[in-house]
Amino acid sequence: MKHKLKVALAQISPVWLNKDETLKKVENAIEEASKENVELIVFGEGLVPGYPFWLALTGGAEWNTKVNKELHAHYVKNAVTIEKGDLNVICKLAKHHNIAIYLGIIERPEDRGGHSVYASLVYINQEGTIQSVHRKLQPTYDERLTWSPGDGHGLKVHALKDFTLGGLNCWENWMPLPRAALYGMGENVHIAVWPGSDHNTKDITRFIARESRSYVISVSCLMASEDFPQKTPHLDKILDKAPKILSNGGSCIAGPDGEWLVEPVLHKEGLIYHTLDFNRVLEERQNFDPVGHYSRPDVTQLSINRERQSTIKFMD
Repeated sequence: MKHKLKVALAQISPVWLNKDETLKKVENAIEEASKENVELIVFGEGLVPGYPFWLALTGGAEWNTKVNKELHAHYVKNAVTIEKGDLNVICKLAKHHNIAIYLGIIERPEDRGGHSVYASLVYINQEGTIQSVHRKLQPTYDERLTWSPGDGHGLKVHALKDFTLGGLNCWENWMPLPRAALYGMGENVHIAVWPGSDHNTKDITRFIARESRSYVISVSCLMASEDFPQKTPHLDKILDKAPKILSNGGSCIAGPDGEWLVEPVLHKEGLIYHTLDFNRVLEERQNFDPVGHYSRPDVTQLSINRERQSTIKFMD
């Protein structure tokens, strides 16, 4: 049954800005998915340890304020450093249960000095090995006040049974050229991760599916004002302007014809299951294939720099 793939969309809320407790929720979701014989589980953007909602609620663009500095420092301390083994348990679970994983994290990488953070999408294969870490190319709007821009190193695809998986973070799904890069590498299951809300997923999920003639899995987080932990720095200032619902979910799946397989799911925490059939990809590529028979590489081509960027290079 290599042409069938059972997937789970993990629409859950973080234990906000608490890396260890949020990782426990991720682990529990993987355990739950394993009982349903899931082969791929996907989590939302920046789930570990959560989206920087304070930026829009506490005057995040105000220069040199104590509130923003202290919240940022708290965020960085709870970010994920892969080199220090923060995802080791997740990798072991992937191997133990033979489940591939796409996980959205806030990454604090040592190869960039260990003080800045990136919105990264990590792919772990069924052997428990991290195959790619895609750092979001361009943080959106106020995200730029806390996240750093990434690079092309993580623009990679991964084989899983008959399928070829690739993924992007949030609004970079709207960027035509990164999408085209993944299409050109043979992607036929596109993973789109979001911090939450159907206003992000309801249009682009079907659009990408119709453009690429691939399956598109959009996975969002949830977040309500009641989810902010009491120990959050400057919680009173955050809650003063926070709406009751900050992310309502909106996780969904579109088929290679652009039609819904799972319509956006709102206000519901848990796992959403579906089985993909690879034959549907081949059927829809018969009349349109954006990098195959319906392409003109003699007229337009895309160049991709996948070098991991750093401020230093060692010559020894």
